Amino acid sequence: MKLLSKRMLLAGLLASAGFATMAQTPPPPAPAPQAGQAGPTHMERHDPAKWQARMAQHRAKREAELKAKLKLTPAQEGAWTSFTAAMQPPAGMGHMGADRAKMRAEFAKLTTPERIDKMRAMRDQRAADMDKRAEATKTFYAALTPEQQKVFDTATLRMMHREGPKGWHGHHE
Repeated sequence: MKLLSKRMLLAGLLASAGFATMAQTPPPPAPAPQAGQAGPTHMERHDPAKWQARMAQHRAKREAELKAKLKLTPAQEGAWTSFTAAMQPPAGMGHMGADRAKMRAEFAKLTTPERIDKMRAMRDQRAADMDKRAEATKTFYAALTPEQQKVFDTATLRMMHREGPKGWHGHHE
């Protein structure tokens, strides 16, 4: 019995040493981009300005596709403009906002109860922004014909399935 426990102890030590060695091994270098291969580099993906520009392009493309599917009349253009303006994300709220480091520094200066209060205020602001977008969507939806409403329902349902409940935060390109 004593021999078995010594073997188990030795096996555990060897496994721990193996895990420690693996944890210290650096990852292999990223493969070099191939000729003609498009896509952002690692630094471009983490540059807030470039990320926000890519997201703005993506949003504009989706809006243009939806507008084309809806076949809006000239009388509906004002409602469309109001809707798309309300759907724009608040300034500085990008996935990798430039103010993230500043926000972390500010949070580090706060006590735990102060951080909780700050997070609650941020949550309330996000909820207010979401309510504003929801009301803009309802207003725009009311300006659509029944056929356009069906198209809108189908298109926005697909967007929700594609992006998931987290929206852009869960979507990495």
